[in-house]
Amino acid sequence: MVDVGSKQITRRIACATSKVTLSLEAAQAVRSDTLKKGDCIAVARIAAIQAAKQTSLLIPLCHVLLMDSVEISSEWISSTELTWKAVVKSTGQTGVEMEALTAVSVAALTVYDMCKAVDQAIVISDIMLLEKSGGANGSYLRSK
Repeated sequence: MVDVGSKQITRRIACATSKVTLSLEAAQAVRSDTLKKGDCIAVARIAAIQAAKQTSLLIPLCHVLLMDSVEISSEWISSTELTWKAVVKSTGQTGVEMEALTAVSVAALTVYDMCKAVDQAIVISDIMLLEKSGGANGSYLRSK
C-alpha cells in the first residue's frame, strides 16, 4: 500500500455512477416492486452502502477509511435504464474514489441478482467517476 502518513488531512468527496439496462419486463417488475426477492431499489441501496464501507476488503491495496457519509441514489433515465449515483465524503489523508465506484458497481450487481430470474440479458455499463475533490491532486470533473 502507498504510504499516506505524510499527506495532509483534507475534506475528500467523490461521486460515481453506473447504469443498468433491463428488459421492459424486468424494469416493470422493479418499478412495481413485484420481484420475488423483494424491493430491488431498497436492497441495492443498502448493498451499495455496505460495499462502500467494505472497499478495503475487496480491493487489495485500498486503505481502510473512516467515511463521513455515503449517499446512494437511483434514477430511471428511460423505461429500461436505471442509473445509480454514489457520493462519498471523508476527512482524511486519501481519497474516496474507490469507495464511490465500488458502491455503484455493487448497486448495479444487486439489481442484476434480484432481476436475473426475469432477465438474464441485463447490461451493467458506464461505471465511472464523475467528480472528486480534496487531496494533493485537487479537483476532477468529468467532461461530458
